[in-house]
Amino acid sequence: MTKRKTNIIPKGFLWGGAVTSFQTEGAWNEGGKGPSIVDARPVKEGQSDWKTAVDFYHRYKEDIALFKEMGFNAYRTSISWSRIFPDGEGEPNEEGLQFYDDLFDEMLANGIQPVVTLYHFDLPLALQKKYNGFASREVIELFDRYARTVFKRYGSKVKYWLTFNEQNLVLTNPEFWGVSLEGAENEEALRYQVTHHAFIAHAKAVKSLHEIVPGGQMAGMVTYMATYPHTCAPEDTIANMKAKELLVDFYFDVFAHGEYPTYVTSRLQQKGIVPHFEEGDAALLKENTVDYLSISYYQSQTASADLTDESALISGITPNPGLKTNEWGWAIDPIGLRVCLKDMYARYRLPIFITENGIGVREELNENDTVEDDYRIEYLSEHIKQMKIAMEEGVDVFGYLTWGSTDLISSGGQFEKRYGFIYVNRGETDLRDLKRYKKKSFHWFKRVIETNGEELDSVESVSLPN
Repeated sequence: MTKRKTNIIPKGFLWGGAVTSFQTEGAWNEGGKGPSIVDARPVKEGQSDWKTAVDFYHRYKEDIALFKEMGFNAYRTSISWSRIFPDGEGEPNEEGLQFYDDLFDEMLANGIQPVVTLYHFDLPLALQKKYNGFASREVIELFDRYARTVFKRYGSKVKYWLTFNEQNLVLTNPEFWGVSLEGAENEEALRYQVTHHAFIAHAKAVKSLHEIVPGGQMAGMVTYMATYPHTCAPEDTIANMKAKELLVDFYFDVFAHGEYPTYVTSRLQQKGIVPHFEEGDAALLKENTVDYLSISYYQSQTASADLTDESALISGITPNPGLKTNEWGWAIDPIGLRVCLKDMYARYRLPIFITENGIGVREELNENDTVEDDYRIEYLSEHIKQMKIAMEEGVDVFGYLTWGSTDLISSGGQFEKRYGFIYVNRGETDLRDLKRYKKKSFHWFKRVIETNGEELDSVESVSLPN
């Protein structure tokens, strides 16, 4: 009888953290960088802007040394398009290109693979003003030029790429792609047209990467919120199916199969809002499918037929009453990660990279200059356990990145929603000294990586250094 493996996670598995440029770098107007739509975003009273963030732009060597100490062999960040092309077009900014050269070289020198997102909700502001963002086909071509520029520059340093962060948000949040719906003759039609443009830009980037970087790997990425029927009523099962189709499946089907699924095309035809396909669009999608799939995973919700509105874009979604939540109302559901992974692999049989998972909590340093974040250790441990069960059940997962490594500013402008293993000493508006401090979870995650995910328990056994 064959002895059962004690640890399903293979050698070479990617462990690390994930961030975005605008939530960490700061230096918003340094190094020739142009303004992005994030820089122009209104800031609520008492919340942070992104101008300094955690000053990674000037402190990346210090932070990478801490990541090496934890054992990271992968780190995901995004490239700021407006740091490379300050106006989104024109000539590239050499100072911006050199910054990422230096950053990736520092990571590689410390045994950390860069995992790079091309676009993380930070369109150059000039392209919003001139073209209404991705509502214009012109921006697709400019995105391809930007992508080709960075592929040529960093292709020897970066193997794993993602086109758009959480691309499934384009339908519900086109403003993240620099698009205003104001004045649209049909808002829903414009939403789907922008979604189509994002798919075309994505496919062009896949094509460009494969042409320029032999062996380069490109993913399509979504934020995967597990959904369940709110009750055992068949009507709730249908409500859940419809919600999942538009929240998740639509995007993975295009990424993996290269064509729109019939559950979307039939809906669009019935409504008379089929997006305009230019000549060659269908072939471009079909011929440029992804190498792997990527997800962020944080929570689950349920779908109820009682809340379903057939005229709504996506409806029926409601909080899961059976689960505890964090202070921002996000349901904590580690088993939901296993559900997502199983479903994805059964449908697509593509390798999966978990590129975000984490919990945000208000925290302060204690008298020992650390944070006893047992809740983070428990949250991450339980999610990794469910990932391992999915792998034991045959799912091909090749990496796990937590959201945040240091604390960072949330996409909603909240610094006190802390995600990191490393506490950054600043407040919402008070920058303080930005000094870094190791939390208890720092030492726990270091042991997780050292044992390649075999030692996940127990919180009590994690002792802090004297």
